[in-house]
Amino acid sequence: MGGRTPTGKNAIEWAQTVVRLGAGEILLTSMDRDGTQRGYELTLTRQVAELVSVPVIASGGAGHPHHLYVALTDGMASAVLVASIIKAYLHARGVAVRL
Repeated sequence: MGGRTPTGKNAIEWAQTVVRLGAGEILLTSMDRDGTQRGYELTLTRQVAELVSVPVIASGGAGHPHHLYVALTDGMASAVLVASIIKAYLHARGVAVRL
């Protein structure tokens, strides 16, 4: 499954709900972008960041340092998750990582 089973929930509404329930931050992963290295889902990231009172961490899609910049500026994310970039860096240096 890994997050690919539709829940019928609206991501923006769900983010607002979990904040009301006490979430201290939102790790927002676009499953359509995850692992693609094409960049984060900026529209959704910005919409959530504008509507919740907690930090939003952009996740899913980073493949280039510029993607981090636009997520933090245009997407208004408070932080970014950069697993693919780090994995590629470590792999290129001989560290065993799951790609």
